[in-house]
Amino acid sequence: MKTVRVWDPLVRIGHWTLVVAVFASWFTREGFGRVHDYFGYLVLAVVAIRVVWGFTGSAHARFVDFIRSPGETIAYARDVLAGREKRHLGHNPLGGWMIVALLGTVLATGVTGWLYTTDRFWGEEWLEDLHAALGTLILPLVALHVAGVVFTSWRQRENLVAAMIGGVKEVREEDAPSAQ
Repeated sequence: MKTVRVWDPLVRIGHWTLVVAVFASWFTREGFGRVHDYFGYLVLAVVAIRVVWGFTGSAHARFVDFIRSPGETIAYARDVLAGREKRHLGHNPLGGWMIVALLGTVLATGVTGWLYTTDRFWGEEWLEDLHAALGTLILPLVALHVAGVVFTSWRQRENLVAAMIGGVKEVREEDAPSAQ
């Protein structure tokens, strides 16, 4: 069995830090004062680092490795429904777009939360409502992400959570050509 490092330490540490910081932000949203703000700032810092790393990082960390065109993504989704999708060493096309959705929503949530603390936007109800709505939107996105990980782990017969912890995956002959 040949293995290859797929996700580098920065991607893995960033991923798990983001998981903890987003959940901590969610659970401190009422009655925890500045603690909620600090978790939000941590979220923003992790997302900023991840975006930079998405352009400058290792091969599978780069957005170009996993963000596919709408046509390719729809074709992949059709293959999933037909049970004939190719395995990808990095993120598959649906997973790639989920990463974009999660990072974008988490970023927008953090920015609206920060704006709400500024003199210009303090007390603006529309901004508070938008921040709360974005925070709530994160929950179904996380649920879809976890469901996708569970489904793909089952379908591809591999533990994707272990791969995101250890960073390595087994190389197989049936892997999608663009993933090798």
